[in-house]
Amino acid sequence: MDDSIDDADPSPGSHVEQDDNDILFFEADESVETDPCFDLEQDRRAPPINLPLTDTDCQIDDPYSLDHMTSPRFNNLVIRPLLDRLYDEYDYSIVYCLLANRVQFLREQSSVVHQSTSIARANLCELLAIRIIRNFQEDNPGQGGLLTLSKILVEGFDPFSGAPEDVQTSGRYPQWPIQNRGGHERKITALELAIISESKNFISSPGCQRVIEAVYQGWIVYTPLSFVDLLPNHFEYQPVSLYDPQKAPLLNHRRLIVPRSRYAIEFVQYIVLVVLYILAMMHRGTNALWMYETLFISYSAGWVLHEFAAIIEHGWTIHSQKLWSFLDLTFTLIFTVYVIIRGCEVTIVSMERGMALNFLCLAAPVLLTRLAFNILPDHIVFISLHAMMKEFLILTFLATWCFTGFLLALQWLATGDESTTIPGDFTIIKWLLWIWFGLDGTGIEASVQFHAILGPGLTIAFAFLGNTLFLTILVSLLTNRFSKIVTSETVEIQFRRAVLTFEGVKSDAIFAYPPPFNLFALVILLPLRCILSPRTFHLTHVTLVRISNAPLLLVIGLYERHRQWATVSGRKSSRPWQFTGFSPHGDIQAVFEVEPPLYVQEEADELDGLSEMGFSDNDAVSRLSREMRPPVVFSLSNAKVGSPR
Repeated sequence: MDDSIDDADPSPGSHVEQDDNDILFFEADESVETDPCFDLEQDRRAPPINLPLTDTDCQIDDPYSLDHMTSPRFNNLVIRPLLDRLYDEYDYSIVYCLLANRVQFLREQSSVVHQSTSIARANLCELLAIRIIRNFQEDNPGQGGLLTLSKILVEGFDPFSGAPEDVQTSGRYPQWPIQNRGGHERKITALELAIISESKNFISSPGCQRVIEAVYQGWIVYTPLSFVDLLPNHFEYQPVSLYDPQKAPLLNHRRLIVPRSRYAIEFVQYIVLVVLYILAMMHRGTNALWMYETLFISYSAGWVLHEFAAIIEHGWTIHSQKLWSFLDLTFTLIFTVYVIIRGCEVTIVSMERGMALNFLCLAAPVLLTRLAFNILPDHIVFISLHAMMKEFLILTFLATWCFTGFLLALQWLATGDESTTIPGDFTIIKWLLWIWFGLDGTGIEASVQFHAILGPGLTIAFAFLGNTLFLTILVSLLTNRFSKIVTSETVEIQFRRAVLTFEGVKSDAIFAYPPPFNLFALVILLPLRCILSPRTFHLTHVTLVRISNAPLLLVIGLYERHRQWATVSGRKSSRPWQFTGFSPHGDIQAVFEVEPPLYVQEEADELDGLSEMGFSDNDAVSRLSREMRPPVVFSLSNAKVGSPR
């Protein structure tokens, strides 16, 4: 690592070069030799991704809670020694290693014996990552510091980087055929690991939020890493760098993968999908149906291709963290079945018409609900619905499984007595459903038709298990889940925003083409990729993207030149007045925009330093309250303002 990082140019468009950011091996310090849990020679042969694993195994053998880990005593005995051991201002991979170890510890919690201890070790890894990212933020201020934090979080690392060839050959898991990325294959970012491990406290930390906001606004640009691309275009690799709209081309096709612009584009595309769906359903039975239905099918096919590419880009684990992922999957299934039925109606003459459109009616609640999720993505109700959906589906599956057992028992019991009238299968299912939802007790009264004793016994047992017990458990679990989400509302919102930001930076070239043009791009460009050279294919792709998105790229380029970077650089508005001039409370905002005196900043730094040394907040405040000078006082009258006492 050269010394250019400390002297990084903070100007827009500059980026810091890191010569060894892919080397995950580092030499252990001298203090390691005295640690009985650590072998120096083993450390020189193994990647440092195992170093946090070894340290946390040695330090944590009890099921500590997060409250215990944040106490001053635990901070002095465990956190600070580990920070001194792990933190290195030139090692950008340590946060990645800690989060990778957290993923491993969470995977190990499936063992009942070590479940509590593994959770404690996973929480310790997250806490160490928070403290280390905080140290990086404090040691690297300004735009250069933002670039450093971005390299830590969104630059990819390979877990086996630097390992011997035999270790890489025997240790790697087989994957999908690796696409050539010019040396960036099999790499994962620290931010992706944080999302996979649901490190919500780490994501909500100030340093991480600073990077997420910069990536979301497009101030930080980079070439994202992905698992599989439908239309790969990896000829150019853009390292993590600051974006300067004044130096970028006016029709910059890379601005289509900025999360803020990407979210707006996808929202407009979804609005078009809903409008076409409504038009197709409103013209049922008219002569214009074929036109609207053709438009809807072609556009929806391109939209489904877009969703499929989004799923395989980072895997279902990441994509499922989006609030509306289950709604998109539901619509995809409905549309697929609709197309199959519609194709059968067209090819089979004797088949009844109208069944496909009847099935397509099921998409209405899905599409409109998803629209509400898009409009209010940060609302706690929608976040809670997404979080509770998994538990609800699991309990519903278990209840349905039990329901099937009672259904079979009643069917077999009915066939055993030929002297009585046997209810049909549909009638039995209807009775059980009514009992399940508490709508009607007809099934209990008619249960004597199955058997005089066993029939009522089965239906009453089903009523207790399926209605009373199941609903009690379901309400208790969902209430507990909702209360936890409401308690950490800010953390949950920031986590969902991080998911949208990470997924918004697209790697696949197919996302540059809006539906249904992405279908034509896949059919035409994918075969050309096998014929053309990588450079020619890249130039062809860029030209087509700029032509098809020229108006949108022009609007984005002009907007960023006049508005966006002016906000980032802190330049004052050219307007001679502000809206706060019409408010009697404008000075409340103005007083906090004034830089405080130097001695006030020094005293605040001292208070922060005491917190780092392990003092509790009460001890630090009680000590400084005796040493600090009186606060700055501003006169509230028209009298002459004196200097601070």
